[in-house]
Order: sequence, then C-alpha cells, then structure tokens
Amino acid sequence: MSVGSLLILPGDGIGPEVMAEVRRIIDWYGEKRDLTFDVSEDLVGGAAYDKHGTPLTDATMDHAQEVDAVLLGAVGGPKYDDLDFSVKPERGLLRLRKEMDLFANLRPAQCFDALADFSSLKKDVVAGLDIMIVRELTSGIYFGEPRGIFEEGNERVGINTQRYTESEIDRVARSAFELAMKRDKKLCSMEKANVMESGILWREVVTEVAKDYPEVELSHMYADAGAMQLCRWPKQFDVIVTDNLFGDLLSDAAAMLTGSLGMLPSASLGTPMENGRPKALYEPVHGSAPDIAGQGKANPIACILSFAMALRYSFDLGEEADRLEAAIEQVLADGKRTADLLGEEGVTPVSTSGMGDAILEALDNSL
Repeated sequence: MSVGSLLILPGDGIGPEVMAEVRRIIDWYGEKRDLTFDVSEDLVGGAAYDKHGTPLTDATMDHAQEVDAVLLGAVGGPKYDDLDFSVKPERGLLRLRKEMDLFANLRPAQCFDALADFSSLKKDVVAGLDIMIVRELTSGIYFGEPRGIFEEGNERVGINTQRYTESEIDRVARSAFELAMKRDKKLCSMEKANVMESGILWREVVTEVAKDYPEVELSHMYADAGAMQLCRWPKQFDVIVTDNLFGDLLSDAAAMLTGSLGMLPSASLGTPMENGRPKALYEPVHGSAPDIAGQGKANPIACILSFAMALRYSFDLGEEADRLEAAIEQVLADGKRTADLLGEEGVTPVSTSGMGDAILEALDNSL
C-alpha cells in the first residue's frame, strides 16, 4: 500500500550516516508491512552549498512544498564557519521552516527506562519522563523586524525585535491544546509576562484559546521559573507551549534530562495541505557532530524516532509508530549502545549500522 511521499535531506556530518539507517527502516516497512513510501532525496546545508553555492536551492524548496513530509538529518560544520551569514548551512534549514510556514515545533523529551542513569539528574526524577514542548517556530525574536547591527553615535548596536501577532499565538496555542487533549490534558504556557509586552499578549491569547478546550487544565509560568522547574521536577509537566526563543532554550534543557541528544527527535508542523496532511519537517535534535562523522559512532535513534513521528503525525500510522518506538526500547533494554551511551556494565557497544541491525531485528520479532 502506498502511504505517501517523503523527501529525505541527509545534510552534513553524521546526517548521511544516521539517515542511511532510516532508509533501512523505511525499506522494512515496505517489505514486511506492505507500507511503501515515494522517497526522493536531495541536498541541504553545506552539502548543497558545496554543489550549488547555496544551502538550499529553489528547486529543493519547491519539492519540499509538494511532498507529504520532509525528513532532515543535520546541517553545518566548521568547514563552513567563514561563509557569509546569508549562505551558512543553517540558513537552508531556516528557509525550510519559514517558507513551509512550520509554526509548531514539537520536541518530545522522553526518558527510556534503560537510559535513566544517563541523565545528569537523579534516576527517580527522570525515570518515566514523557513531556512534549511545543515551540512557536516562525515568528518571535528570530524573525522580527527591525533587526541587524547598526551604527548609533560612536558605537555599533545589535538589534533583534520580539514580535508576535494574536493569530500567530492563537494557532500554536491550538496545536498545543490539541496535543494535550490526546495526552494527559495538562498544558503549561511559558512566557515572560512580568517584563515583556509580547509575554502579556501571549498569556492573554492562550487564556482565550483555553475557553475552547475546557477539559484541558491550563497553567501559566514565567519561562525562567519553567527552566528551574524542569531541572527540579520535570514530571510535573505534560505539554508545554512557549515562544520561539524560550522554546529553543527550554527544549534543549529538557533534552539533556533524558541523557543524550542522540535520542531525541522533533517535528515541525504547519497548516494542512489539500490532502489534509500538515506541512511537516522531521529532524533529530542533535547537530552534525563533524568530530565523529564517518566513524560509525553516531547514534541513529533520534533520526529513526523522527521518522516514527512522521508515521504518527503525517501518515496517521500511530500503531506503526508505536511498533518502531517499542523496538527501540527493546534494543536499549537488551543493552545495545552506541558510543554516546556507553559507560555502564553489561552493555554491548554497537556501531551506527549495528544499532540499525538491532532495531530491524526487534521489528522482525514484533511481527
């Protein structure tokens, strides 16, 4: 059965290595579950710059607008540090997010039981952790105008503008409430309404949206207090919704609660297309890790879990997403570990492809 179309953008550094394991998972679904994807592949980031002189070509951007989902590996590396800001690898990713209007970034922070000891927090604080941070992704201080570095008197001044409209807050809030309805019906909205007018508006709009979701328990928290509470007792949260800047910071903090960035996926969703599916980009939270690229040390799980999110949110295959996540949990419980997860007794070191082998075996055993 044909499921839909998927554009793969491996990117730079370890991106191609981890994406190769995702391709094997996709092939498994075609062979063993009769779920086939129309898969195409293209360049982004430094790889695109090396070939085309730009981190994302117009043709690739157009293709991304047409498919059901985009799956991206990672972009960047020291090779590109001296490039002009306008053509740095990261600009390709930002262009995808902006032009696809991917306003809701979903960042789960889930601690698998087998990895609870890898967190910097006590095991009882993180064991069983399963929270979702919904970060607004296309507005706020990263996109607001005016911005730039200007001359002011006899010195330079750097300016970035925090700007949100009611409609921008409304749509990301509704995405978060919809997620909360499918989970534990708890939502915490984080901003800085005590010192920022944009935070005041944020709180007012989220409170108004809450009237349409009376079953969801809504709370508000200043973002700095939220950061403290994530480190103190993260399991008090279920879904968190916040703006672009605070979401960037809070989701990275939550990521490390789970022990390794190599374990964490993300989804960036936009408005529904004509077929009802949302514009969507899925990517692991980790970077391109150029220091280990090509050595078979990279952990492919975050990228594979990003594909699991695509199964769930783009292709309405929640049961198959559960199957893949359960296979990964089983592999970890069996003690298979890539280089980022070593350090305890009774584990078996595996390479990037070795982890892929183990997950495929667990998937076979699930049938």
